[in-house]
Amino acid sequence: MSSRTDPKATPPPTELEAIASPLDPPPGAGGSPERSMGGVPEELAPGHAPPRPLDLGDDREADDDEEGLPSIASARIQVRRDERLDLVIEYLAFVAKPMPLSLLLDEAPARIVAILGADVASLYLLEGDGDELVLRGNVGFPREARGTVRLSVGQGITGMAVECLRPISVVKAAEHERYRAFPELHEERFPVFLAAPILGSGRPLGALVVQRAGDRAFTARDVELLMALTAPIAAGARHAQVLDELRERRRRTGGGTRKVTLPGLPVVPGRALGAIAALRRPASSSLGPRHGHGDPKLLRLAFDIAEKALIDLNARAARRGIAEDAAFLSTYLLMIGDGRLRARAFELAASGRSIAQALGTVAREVARAANGIVGDPFLQERARDIEDLCDAILMLATPDARAELPSKAVLVGDQLTVFDLLISARAHPVGVALSDRSGPRSHVLLQLLGVPSIMDVAGAFRWASPGDVALLDADHGFLVINPSRAEVATVRAARRNARASQELAPEDDGEDEPAG
Repeated sequence: MSSRTDPKATPPPTELEAIASPLDPPPGAGGSPERSMGGVPEELAPGHAPPRPLDLGDDREADDDEEGLPSIASARIQVRRDERLDLVIEYLAFVAKPMPLSLLLDEAPARIVAILGADVASLYLLEGDGDELVLRGNVGFPREARGTVRLSVGQGITGMAVECLRPISVVKAAEHERYRAFPELHEERFPVFLAAPILGSGRPLGALVVQRAGDRAFTARDVELLMALTAPIAAGARHAQVLDELRERRRRTGGGTRKVTLPGLPVVPGRALGAIAALRRPASSSLGPRHGHGDPKLLRLAFDIAEKALIDLNARAARRGIAEDAAFLSTYLLMIGDGRLRARAFELAASGRSIAQALGTVAREVARAANGIVGDPFLQERARDIEDLCDAILMLATPDARAELPSKAVLVGDQLTVFDLLISARAHPVGVALSDRSGPRSHVLLQLLGVPSIMDVAGAFRWASPGDVALLDADHGFLVINPSRAEVATVRAARRNARASQELAPEDDGEDEPAG
């Protein structure tokens, strides 16, 4: 038997495409339309063996041979192992399965690249008030592009495709009048550009973009195929948005069970699963009684611990190449090493005040001095830094249970401060999600904390309550509150695989070493 028909050598395709059309029988076939079944000659109908075996390795239409065999042009069966057709079939089988959004964003671009013969595939989702396209899934660009590359509807070739609800194909994208460059992506390597809108019910949901090197344009068939491939993505894309009706409903207190996906900006990649906990500071009532002396040993120990931690953070910033962005840490080191600040705190504690009262007085005195010099932002910022530092020293000297955080939690807050790296980090959070009010300092501190993190999460406090289970997907930039079982299982499976890889790594290294 030929290797082309040997099932062991060439497994049959999982799915056959049959296009049947009733045609008149060819001359010499001896048949009539009445004798055929659905346009297939009676000799090929069920229960009748064909005059000769069909070569399953060829999908060409069989011509009449010298013996006048019947033509099979009326039924063209795609049985040859056509690579592109097989990839499309595999893609459709994949997207038909229920899956977490993160898996769709990872796998769909990779499969589409193979189908279209592209170098890059990007999946944009329409977020915000329906006017911002955010790149959430990608193959071909640096990982940092996900969640950070953003376009307005109508901006760039991609935004134009969404605005017009029509696909746009360009051979030299940089020469197009609507082209929007992102220098960090080095897109000039892939000038051949095709963008297709992802259509939803009454409105677009995003865009699918493919790019490749060279000057070979995408064909009309490529354009049609890419538009068709966007349809299965539409259902998954809807899960990335907070539906309008949910925005209008008020959240019940005490948590809930409704799944909500909030988009954000990835800062530190990774995925984390844990209970929601709000970032906290020492309560105002922690100033304690106005009688009793503060223990100078506890105060001195707290200063020493905080100073050592700040030195470590400064060194970590240097190792990660962000020392310039983390220059504000030097200000904290100068403050904690300022003998006058320490002396004033010890003086107040020795005069009969508690540690909380002593540190609170120091912070207020600095704030009054800064506010007395109108228009000096430097001193005002220095006053906030001293207050932040005093809060941290207070928690180290006399912990406040109300400000302590549960361990292994997903922290949610407006911004991250040095206090959080000195105090909140001691609870070993698994992830951090900050609101849209967080600033550039928070970005640096998130990198130093080193757990999966996102920022610019609008509505985090509206939808999240302490104790809610949350999945933080900082690979794509989502905070999923009350995630599905499938999403939880995906994260846990990834953890198991990571642990297994770490356990196998030493053994693999040992096997690679020469014997003896």
